[in-house]
Amino acid sequence: MVFYELFCISRTRLVEANLKDLVKQTSLIVMNKGGVVRNLKPLGEKQLPYRIRKHQEYHVQGYQWLMQFDANPTVIGELNKRLKVDPRVLRHAVIRLGSKLEDVVASAEKTGTRV
Repeated sequence: MVFYELFCISRTRLVEANLKDLVKQTSLIVMNKGGVVRNLKPLGEKQLPYRIRKHQEYHVQGYQWLMQFDANPTVIGELNKRLKVDPRVLRHAVIRLGSKLEDVVASAEKTGTRV
């Protein structure tokens, strides 16, 4: 399994249930394919560095959150497809942190996650 980090910017002013559902659905995509979610970290509502046009609206603020997980590389394609069409998501990026145990341990030290 490969260690990944998902950085996601979602719409602000979402009902709390909507945001929880987005995080839950994203986590379930990983877990249903045999992956493991290690960490979920809310970063809060922040001003965006530039305005983002998504779903025929301009956004200047977004709610940012991180998810660290281990998964098969084929899961990333499905995750990207789902997040791209979700109207609650403004932007997302999946970063590969490591595939070997040595990479994962070094990444854990950098991100503050326990292995």
